[in-house]
Amino acid sequence: MLDLTRLRVLVAVAREGSVTAAAEALHYAQPSVSHHLAKLEAEVGVVLIRRAGRGVILTDAGRLLVARAEEILGQVESARAELAAHAGLRTGRVRLAAFPSALATLVPAAAARLAAAHPGIELALTEAEPPEALTALRNADVDAALIFEHDDPVRGDRRNTTVTPLLDEPLYLVTARGGRFSGPRRELATHAGQSWIAGCERCREHLVSVCERAGFTPRITFETDDHVAVQALVAAGLGVSVLPGLALQAHRNEGVVVDRLPGDRRRISVAIYGAPPAARPVRAFLDVLEATVGAHSW
Repeated sequence: MLDLTRLRVLVAVAREGSVTAAAEALHYAQPSVSHHLAKLEAEVGVVLIRRAGRGVILTDAGRLLVARAEEILGQVESARAELAAHAGLRTGRVRLAAFPSALATLVPAAAARLAAAHPGIELALTEAEPPEALTALRNADVDAALIFEHDDPVRGDRRNTTVTPLLDEPLYLVTARGGRFSGPRRELATHAGQSWIAGCERCREHLVSVCERAGFTPRITFETDDHVAVQALVAAGLGVSVLPGLALQAHRNEGVVVDRLPGDRRRISVAIYGAPPAARPVRAFLDVLEATVGAHSW
C-alpha cells in the first residue's frame, strides 16, 4: 500500500523542483525527504526522479504517480474535512485562495457573514492569482478558490474540480483627470498613441486583445500587479490602463477618471475539488459567498 506521507513528499519535490526546496516547504530535514523518496521507489519498483544539476526531473513513471498522488491527497483531505464536520457546523475550517481585489472587497464581507452565522468555523485566507489558486486546490492546500477569467479559461488542470460562476465583473478604461485627448475619452482608439500600463500576465493578454480589436496594438511601458500603483501612474500622466471593477472599489485614486467598457467583462467563479456537495463547512462558506455576491452592486 502506498504511504500518504511519501506521496506528499513526491508531490512537494515535483512542485518545488528539488529535494532541498521540498524539504523547506514541508519543514522536513533534507535526508528525511531523500529517505521517503527512496522508500517510495522501492515500494513501486520503478525510478521516479532523476538528479539534474541541483534539481530533479520526474521520469514518466514519476509524472504518472504525481498526477495520481495529487488526486489521492485531495480526496483524503476532503474526507477528513467531511468527517470533522459530521457532527455539525459548530467547528470547522475553510481554506480559501483568492486574487487580491476579491480579498479586498468580496471576501471580507463574506467572512463577516460567515462569522455571524457560524462563529465556530475558521476561515484561512491565501492570496493567489487564478492559475496558482487552482493548483493549490488540486494539491489540497486550499478548500476553495476564487478565480477570474476573461474570454479564455484559466490555464491549468481542472480534472475533478467543480467551478461555479458567481458574477460578471465590468472592466473600465482608466485615464488621468483633466487629460487632453483628440477623440472621445471613453473610446480605446482615442488612446492608441499613448503609453499603456498592464497588470498580471493574463490581464496583459486581455488588454492587448481588446486594443487590437479596437484597431491598434498598445505600447506597454509599465507592468505591475498593484492596482494602487496603476492608478497612481495614470494620475501622474504616465499612461492609461484598463482595470476591473473590484480593483476600483478596493481603491480609487481621485486623480483618475474611469469609463466602463461596453461589452467587456471578466467572469468571477468559485472552484472546489471534487463533485458537489462539498464538506459542510465549505458549503456554509459558499452559501455566504453567494449571498454576498447577490448583494453586490457596481
